[in-house]
Amino acid sequence: MIDRVSPSIGLRQPRQVYTVAALLNAVADALQARFALVTVQGELSGFNRAPSGHCYFSLKDDQAVEPALVRCAMFRRAAAMLDFVPREGQLVEVRGRLALYHARGDLQLVVEAMRPAGQGALYEQFLRLKARLEAEGLFDPARKRPLPAYPRAVGVVTSLNAAALRDVLTALARRAPHVGVIVYPASVQGAQAPEELVRAIELAGARREVDTLIVCRGGGSLEDLWSFNDERVARAIAACPLPVVCGVGHETDFTIADFAADLRAPTPSAAAELLVPNRDDLMLRLDGLRRRLSVLHRQQLQQRAQRADRAWLRLHALRPQARLDAGRARR
Repeated sequence: MIDRVSPSIGLRQPRQVYTVAALLNAVADALQARFALVTVQGELSGFNRAPSGHCYFSLKDDQAVEPALVRCAMFRRAAAMLDFVPREGQLVEVRGRLALYHARGDLQLVVEAMRPAGQGALYEQFLRLKARLEAEGLFDPARKRPLPAYPRAVGVVTSLNAAALRDVLTALARRAPHVGVIVYPASVQGAQAPEELVRAIELAGARREVDTLIVCRGGGSLEDLWSFNDERVARAIAACPLPVVCGVGHETDFTIADFAADLRAPTPSAAAELLVPNRDDLMLRLDGLRRRLSVLHRQQLQQRAQRADRAWLRLHALRPQARLDAGRARR
């Protein structure tokens, strides 16, 4: 069979003519068959969470010969499973399926899961270090020191700009405004953070101007908290002459520093609450003791008064004066 030639364009007419929708459906089917489920690494760009709960963003690859970008959609059910807060420029790994957005004919990646890139390798490194230090005895419960029941002053090792510092100071002021607080500033994230944390912990131990120490920072990804998984920081905490409470991240976050500390708190504010007793509770307890002491004192006075009365009655029954008079008369 001979194909007809269009005189207007001089090209062979295809055997099949698609409608736009049919073409997009065919391409979508081909994509789904070829890329049923893919994992892609890229840099987050334009992350936006809609009121519906769906998330829309792009993944960039600026390291390629020619910069590349793919649009992504993460629907509410999958977005609700995120265990970190995505931020602009963050390197992430996403798992999903390729699809076409028919309204514009755009290629998009429908994301079903997302995590910070490199988290798997970091977690393996975390487990190896934890096992080595644990075998060394650094986390032995026998070396844990008790916290002072009524500290006079508390030291805090964290960043001056950290929300964790505000949380700790607020909790201490609410529970025990009479307790002094000294801050030993240090970075809590970045390449310089482990060295600064070690210096701050050692400084607090050398000065001995506080009774106990809080080492803390707010939540974040495994990468954000990595300074507290540094071996130098763990050894500095273990060697500190002061009892150390570690409050890093949220309740589900665990770091090497947590295991090295004398006590692990689920959050920075919880570290402060565990460390100092509530002044109002102490005042109630003191008031109860005062009332008990007053009752005991009154009971003791009453008992002694009764003893004095009984002694007088016995003495009166003997009538010593009458006996003296009788003795004189016999003489």
